[in-house]
Amino acid sequence: MRINKKWIVLEGYRGSQAHGTYIPHLEPNSIDDIDTMGIFIPSIDYYLGLKQIETIEEKEGVYDRVYYEIKKFFRLLIKGNPNVVGLLWLRPEDYIYKNEIGNLLIKKRNLFVSKKAFYSFAGYANSQMKRIEHFSFNGYMGEKRKSLVMKFGYDCKNASHLIRLLNMCIDFLKTGEYIVFRPEREMLKEIKTGEWPLERVKKLADELFYIAESEFKKSTLPESVNEMEVEKFLIDILKGELL
Repeated sequence: MRINKKWIVLEGYRGSQAHGTYIPHLEPNSIDDIDTMGIFIPSIDYYLGLKQIETIEEKEGVYDRVYYEIKKFFRLLIKGNPNVVGLLWLRPEDYIYKNEIGNLLIKKRNLFVSKKAFYSFAGYANSQMKRIEHFSFNGYMGEKRKSLVMKFGYDCKNASHLIRLLNMCIDFLKTGEYIVFRPEREMLKEIKTGEWPLERVKKLADELFYIAESEFKKSTLPESVNEMEVEKFLIDILKGELL
């Protein structure tokens, strides 16, 4: 199923484009797609009838697009899911489309700020570490990525994700803001293109895990998201859009 463009309320870049770590497709060590993410509100029959839809994915050349139905998106936000939270904290130039609802979501993004994000970010970082230490040629890897793993002895792209996730987690616990366009982006590109040996990556990761845990303990962010307030916000949006 392809997205109905009229349903989209917010769309922006994600992944390497949003983080400032994109390596052009023609460069020899590049395995980056151009990734985008959007939020959509389908027509009322998807809420009142038998039809259901939560996610739409589209792949076209180097473009990889994913769209989340707004209720699904809110559930992921409440959990502090690292794959989606950044959409509400992009730089203005990294948004592809925003309507009034999209602007409202960005304005109200602090509703989704809580210390629980630590568990999501640390969990994702741990999964990246395990992939690096016990890598296998998984189905998500293309031939070029497999060849780079063989060349450098580990999955450099996962290593870059690992370091970025930990740095984003630390910044968030300190400030309550998701800094999507990363200040350490040149270092992340070095890691992603195999310029760092694995032991150097693991040493930095261990240091960042320790810092993240320390920042979590002293963070003054709310313990959890106020789900009743979030639900009211969602209902108000849907009532205004659908009724």
